[in-house]
Amino acid sequence: MCELKSSVSIDYVQSASEATAKTAILFIQPQYNITTLSLEGEVTTYHYGWKDCATILFYFFIAIILHAVVQEYLLDKVNRRLHLSKSKNTKFNESGQLGVFHLVSSVWSFYILITEGYLLHPSSLWENYPHSHLRFQVKFFYLTQLAYWLHALPELYFQKVRKEEIPRQLQYICLYLLHISVAYLLNLSRVGLVLLFLQYVSELGFHIARLLYFTDENHQKMFDLWAVSFVFTRMATLTLMFLAVGFGLARCENQGLDIEMGNFNTVLIRMTVLLVVCLTQSWLLWKFIRFQLRRWREFRHEQAVRKKATAKQPMRQLKRDTFGYHENGVLKAENGVSPRTKKLKSP
Repeated sequence: MCELKSSVSIDYVQSASEATAKTAILFIQPQYNITTLSLEGEVTTYHYGWKDCATILFYFFIAIILHAVVQEYLLDKVNRRLHLSKSKNTKFNESGQLGVFHLVSSVWSFYILITEGYLLHPSSLWENYPHSHLRFQVKFFYLTQLAYWLHALPELYFQKVRKEEIPRQLQYICLYLLHISVAYLLNLSRVGLVLLFLQYVSELGFHIARLLYFTDENHQKMFDLWAVSFVFTRMATLTLMFLAVGFGLARCENQGLDIEMGNFNTVLIRMTVLLVVCLTQSWLLWKFIRFQLRRWREFRHEQAVRKKATAKQPMRQLKRDTFGYHENGVLKAENGVSPRTKKLKSP
């Protein structure tokens, strides 16, 4: 009887542990894997589904933990040494967090582009569409990207961001979520990977320039380099989108809408994607031009004020005398010696 109870308890523990392991894998590891045979051997690829939401949720909380670690063990220590104001402190923390994220993401995306061969063979960005079967590193990259930008929404409350800064941050968070989700769901992962790499490298330069400016306000040359990279990124993004989506996908054999196969290669979808990207890049360029013009006007205004201030400074006129000179109506001698003769004391 005791042996029967022990065997039943062991089976219950094993079944419970197996169920827990399956549930944990659902959150930790990407789902929907398919193993196929090729000349290289067994190849495992992935496609997307509703179970990806569980994986994104898990790495959503991981991103919150990593955000707190970077803030406490890196940024807070630097803030104590710099003694920044409250407004500069908020911007420093923002650039510090995004700088670390953009550095990791740009290196990671560049590694994927090299290993997958997308940079050496640009035609692979649109050939053999739809790209519904992804390698592990590609799918994991997209899931973690979505998790990070989703975690940025509650961080606005945790970081106590000022109300006037919230609309600006919500704009770029929603833009990142929109573009990454569209590239992932429409099986444009290869084109989206290249665009994310270009965007992250450009944003990394901006946040490095911003951090250097907060440490020393004389470091402003990095902003000029970032301005050049910003314009180059916008031009490269538009060129790549027209090349891959406007011309490449238009010449593919798989034309039409097939949701089960993951094919979204229709004229309407292609034009919509191009329109969204073009509007976004144009809006970013317009904001950049307005910012540069405002900065140039402020610089010219400061220069004019300085010239007026130096011109209005009164020039003190010094009148020479035989013994010295008059200053403010008082007779003074050269080298601070009084021109008056000293009276001799009586003995």
